[in-house]
Amino acid sequence: MTIASAPIIPDPAALAELGLEASRLPKHVAIIMDGNGRWAQERGKERIEGHLQGVVSVRSTVEECCKLGLEQLTLYCLSSENWKRPQTELDFLMTLLQQYLVEERGEILRQNIRFTVIGRRQGLPEAVLREIDETIRLSKQNTGMTLALAINYGGRGEILDAVQAIAAKVAKGELAIDDIDEVTVSDHLYTAGMPDPDLLIRTAGEMRVSNYLLWQISYAEIWVTPSCWPDFDRALLYQAFRDYAHRVRRFGGLVNLPS
Repeated sequence: MTIASAPIIPDPAALAELGLEASRLPKHVAIIMDGNGRWAQERGKERIEGHLQGVVSVRSTVEECCKLGLEQLTLYCLSSENWKRPQTELDFLMTLLQQYLVEERGEILRQNIRFTVIGRRQGLPEAVLREIDETIRLSKQNTGMTLALAINYGGRGEILDAVQAIAAKVAKGELAIDDIDEVTVSDHLYTAGMPDPDLLIRTAGEMRVSNYLLWQISYAEIWVTPSCWPDFDRALLYQAFRDYAHRVRRFGGLVNLPS
């Protein structure tokens, strides 16, 4: 996808409430939205109730990130491993996703959000693919924050698809082996043209990356909260951003520190 070059202007009131300058915020935030089922079970509810409440957190997070002027927000919605779940839950998740795309489309356009999806299309219902494509079509000229949903996504599968695509070009004589570098690989990933995440947030306290953006998060800061995704709100998002702002990002090098 082509990323617009127009600057995204943050809301001064939101920055003032956060207490940080825009330059100290991450440009791209990726989130592993974990704990919907656990949240519901702890309250004696069906797992689907956790997914329903999780949509509320999605809506709030998207709105806050738009206000703060982020370039991109990438949400891990459905992993390629999630197909192992009960069929009734999968059917509900597909219905919920389709409903989200329809109901939030107007808000996506109002907030000038550019919508996209990363992951494999195979296996997704036609009704879901239709709504995905329509939302992408309607928002492709928007110049605000990019909202990317990772659906039927797996980091290893993404790298495998990239390797196969590169190998096919080599076999056809379109690409020389000696010309393959990190940029070549990045250009063949689902995220081609997108910035790498600066900050990876994970909810529900799990200390793993769960096959998410394995290539792209090589230098991302990681922030984990024990709160489940349905409890993730503006206060937790702001806490993550404040913690990020106080970290020193060396990217393998050294920084000048007082003697």
